[in-house]
Amino acid sequence: MPFPLHPVSGARILAGALALTPAQALAQSGASVTLEELSVAGEGRGLGQGTGQGAGQPAGAPPRAAAPTPLDKPVGAVVTSVGREGVIDNRAATTVADILRNSPGVTVRQGNGPRDIVVSIRGNNARATGVSRNMVVLEDGFPVTQADGSSRFDLTDPRAYSRVDVFRGPQSPFFGNYATGGALNFVTRRGAEIDGVEYGVDAGSFGYLNNYTAIGGVSGPFEYSLFASDTRGNGFISHNDFDTQTINFLGTYTPTPDNRFTLKIINNTLFTLLPGRTSLNQFAFNPFQRGCLTAASAAPGCTTFNLLANGRFGATVPVTADQGAFLRDDRRTIVGARWEHDIDAFTTWRTQLVFDDRNINQPFYTTAARGDFPGFNLLSDVTRRGDLFGLPATGYVALAYNTLDSFSRTYNRVLGVGPALGALIADQDTVQANLGGRARAEVQLSDRWLAVAGISAENTTITGSNTSYTYTAARTTAAIANVDRSFLNVAPELSLLYRPSEAWQLRGRVATGYGTPSAGNLFVTPAGVPGNNTQLKTQENLGFDLGFDWTPVETVRLSVTGFYEFFRNELITQSPGAGLLNFTFNAPASEHRGLEVGATWAFAPGWSATAAYTYDDQVYTRYVEQLSAGTRTARFDRAGNKIPGVPANQLLARLGYEQLTGPLAGLGGYVETVFQDDFFIDNANLLRAPGYTLVNLNLHYATDLVGYAKRLNLFFEVRNIFDRTYVASAQNLANSISAATGLQNGAAVLASTNGSVFAGAPRNFVGGMKLAF
Repeated sequence: MPFPLHPVSGARILAGALALTPAQALAQSGASVTLEELSVAGEGRGLGQGTGQGAGQPAGAPPRAAAPTPLDKPVGAVVTSVGREGVIDNRAATTVADILRNSPGVTVRQGNGPRDIVVSIRGNNARATGVSRNMVVLEDGFPVTQADGSSRFDLTDPRAYSRVDVFRGPQSPFFGNYATGGALNFVTRRGAEIDGVEYGVDAGSFGYLNNYTAIGGVSGPFEYSLFASDTRGNGFISHNDFDTQTINFLGTYTPTPDNRFTLKIINNTLFTLLPGRTSLNQFAFNPFQRGCLTAASAAPGCTTFNLLANGRFGATVPVTADQGAFLRDDRRTIVGARWEHDIDAFTTWRTQLVFDDRNINQPFYTTAARGDFPGFNLLSDVTRRGDLFGLPATGYVALAYNTLDSFSRTYNRVLGVGPALGALIADQDTVQANLGGRARAEVQLSDRWLAVAGISAENTTITGSNTSYTYTAARTTAAIANVDRSFLNVAPELSLLYRPSEAWQLRGRVATGYGTPSAGNLFVTPAGVPGNNTQLKTQENLGFDLGFDWTPVETVRLSVTGFYEFFRNELITQSPGAGLLNFTFNAPASEHRGLEVGATWAFAPGWSATAAYTYDDQVYTRYVEQLSAGTRTARFDRAGNKIPGVPANQLLARLGYEQLTGPLAGLGGYVETVFQDDFFIDNANLLRAPGYTLVNLNLHYATDLVGYAKRLNLFFEVRNIFDRTYVASAQNLANSISAATGLQNGAAVLASTNGSVFAGAPRNFVGGMKLAF
């Protein structure tokens, strides 16, 4: 332990526990210092999360859970918990976007697949188009982010979860590598919450169909929950049929009051056809890529990609997504086990091991990626509740190790039967490992003040090689890029919370984050081809948060957080052009600053209003970009330019009504508006992706039943009521210069560069039902 902790009297233990309780419990007790930050869509903590089972607990209750870790009850961090009510239970939450846009600070974009949502926190990762980075993602405390920082949400069916905790701002002191933007913890429904069997079905426009079931319960020392779903659809863009199957299991076994074992299993299979990303000009002509079966007969605005006729070199053939048979056929399997042991009444030791295997087959655009990425994640920690210099305190120390073996092959695509492969162009074998320790102390200084201090230190190693192949009529050339990099990073944090009255909480935080390059970043050159990019450095940020939470009455909640973050060597990813691989570079210095606001107001019986607003201003403060074409090279100072991919303003606003009494009790509905500002998609700030405003309408009904079934939920929803055509995703584009003049090409060149834009869904309808038995 970083400091001595000793058992304390019952009064002090109670005071320490109060320092970690949720807002509602504090309001009821009248004694507190840690009002939990606003939950814009429900406060549920999930049964069994941080709740003890006493000797007099009734039979059938969930087995005793351990005292909460800082992950369960975050103190000092800026966290929003998004629950089921109005977000999952009464609507078709088809992707994590439907959940996470309810939290301030979160931006969501469409990725390469039906549930492949690109999530960014405070604009970090907003430039990605598939894999999410710059955050750590967990399920029930088990990491689902691999050792190279990659997270994907294909495996995440929102129907499985009780809540999602969104940690905003630098979080490396607690979560380690890649938590520069924050962290997400998905909490699945416990068996006691399900307590039986549920079956549901959602169906809607464009062939959407989701059949799902949840089974859960408690039997003696066992608690279990199993979720399974089969989701299919045709997609609203041509060549976008998909089907994906998910299994998610959580089981606990409590053989003695002092020992708990947890098993977590996730398995997801995905098959989806992929449309081509368009240019902004093509989006304006043909956003949903209608009439694009073949390049020869393509309608105006169809996007095409040039495949090598022989798969190796020379002449190319233009193809559409249908002709090229672009698709993803992936599998992800995660198995985790945890042992929790109460050493004494004040100390809990946890050890968990996770196996995570990501297997991909992705023949889309001009290359095909095939690979297997097995990894392990080991975490052992101790939580101690006691006192520090006579003050109630909670201490936490952890040792963490994770590793990932990457076996990746990249091929040229060639026109043929199905997703035909051409010649091998890259063969990558690498090992990435992170080893580090973390320590944290939460100290209640007085009835009104609470302080948090934490630190992590971690060493990251990347070893291996990438062999890239080039072909001509005369010969085949192989170039080997070796990597043997080591990165040592240290990240401290300090938080201070002050509760001057029952209605107010003031909070301040200073924290740091770091994210090393992944192995994949090191082997794609700025030309967008396999090669040597091994000079990349660690991304680091120092962030300051200042905010308040105001709860004057039970029906009003307001949370405001201002943030200012300073980045060094920020890792920026962008596309050099259509059909080329994305490459990553370091921007020497940049700043992110903004404001996050969340509010709820139950202003009349049954009526409520909810808002989540984010202002995010990101600029380069030191970055000179070098561009080349032909024999010419030019340098451009980007200092003062906006960092591309980040909308300055975004808002979710919802007005809802629930009938609370009478024969129509359980009937409700809401109307919501989703607004996102436009944003630049290039470093020179020449071209903007347009913003949008969408309006959605939801009606729902829930009632208890008498007989074999226990409860019925029904809903119907109209999304994008006014049928707006909008950009759901726009990949950043690299600027270029003229080979003839050396001058920077203008916005017209960027606007006609394809491989960037996915359109969002037009007006669509979805309805569903769920029966609980």
